[in-house]
Amino acid sequence: MKVKGKKKDKVNIVTLGCAKNLVDSEVMLTQLKGNDIDANHESQKDDANIIIINTCGFIENAKQESIDTILRFADAKESGNIEKLYVTGCLSQRYKDDLEKEIPSVDAYFGTMELPMLLKKFNADYKHELVGERLTTTANHFSYMKISEGCDRPCSFCAIPLMRGKHVSRPIEELVKEAKSMVRIGTKELLLIAQDSTYYGLDIYKKRNLAELLKHLSDVEGLEWIRLHYAFPSGFPMDILDVMAERDNICNYLDMPLQHGSTKMLQLMRRGITREKTEQLLHAIRDKVPEIAIRTTLIAGHPGENESEFQEMMDFVEKSRFERLGIFTYSHEEQTHSFTMEDNIPEEVKQERANLVMDLQEKISHELNQAKIGNVYKVLIDRKEGGNFIGRTEFDSPEVDNEVLIDARDQYLRIGDFSKIKIHDATEFDLYGEPI
Repeated sequence: MKVKGKKKDKVNIVTLGCAKNLVDSEVMLTQLKGNDIDANHESQKDDANIIIINTCGFIENAKQESIDTILRFADAKESGNIEKLYVTGCLSQRYKDDLEKEIPSVDAYFGTMELPMLLKKFNADYKHELVGERLTTTANHFSYMKISEGCDRPCSFCAIPLMRGKHVSRPIEELVKEAKSMVRIGTKELLLIAQDSTYYGLDIYKKRNLAELLKHLSDVEGLEWIRLHYAFPSGFPMDILDVMAERDNICNYLDMPLQHGSTKMLQLMRRGITREKTEQLLHAIRDKVPEIAIRTTLIAGHPGENESEFQEMMDFVEKSRFERLGIFTYSHEEQTHSFTMEDNIPEEVKQERANLVMDLQEKISHELNQAKIGNVYKVLIDRKEGGNFIGRTEFDSPEVDNEVLIDARDQYLRIGDFSKIKIHDATEFDLYGEPI
């Protein structure tokens, strides 16, 4: 007599938010598969009976997207399309009690550091032997690497320490092991991320040790590009620039969120730096690495930002001529220091100011890109889209920066390969070129 077996569980992980969350989802995926659980990330097949949502809780728009996603899958559970729904990540860490009351149909909520508890729901164990091993969900040729967790900075507007805790660096040997593992599966570009990468090492090595980490990663055979993100300007370790200048596989690229160009606003934001010192730092960085592309992010509409402070930010952007720039409108986050201030700038004014900054940046970016016409660059080919191969120079990070378009009708390039491309045209955010 045949006994009908229980249908095997299928898990789909849905990731919202930043690249740091993506890395967490990749670690989760690795642990689930390491426990022989059928798991996928962002699967397009509608065949999973268990959903795990890795949420973002950074700013209001991100929180709303996370809540909408939870509600959508909660409805799917109510209608019998899925059997179990678990929620993890930043929103769950920050608002667990509220979420349990408001959306009780979720089977369990977990914080940002509770992966072992989530695994218990699958009768699975956290496998320490898998530390340093990771299944990637990006294109094979580039991978994100989280070098530390949490943040010790007191920025007035930021809720990340509430969700991610204090700064904790990962040991160099663990990161080198992970880098070698990434290379074995095809990674050519490693994107280093953290809440604050320049704080790296203070907790475990008692000094800022990012330069040492960069040297060790640079020595990993097969890594052609190493890209540095989320450097904090106050206390910036200048020795990383020496390593960047001497090592060919460390990209001349620095992502350094500066948040504002007014000293008054920087003080209100508790950034530990003035505009004058910021400008001195930018000059020093460009003196040491003349070819560097600096990406920054700014905030428009923080409490206390009057028209004069906004004009200071516009002046700062115009004079600094950042190669890459993004801007957020201020989000009034409870439990932050800024929440004690009155959020009295209308949303439409915040958005108008952000638009004006981006209009100025478009003009700067267009001028900088026009100057690239006729130059030859090493370009990493990311994908084919429409009639073009699309790639990036060392001055561009995936998804947020400029791209290089190469006509695919006359050329054949392999995804994940590097190619020498001569630029023949440029717009505000795109370069057009052909292989040489």
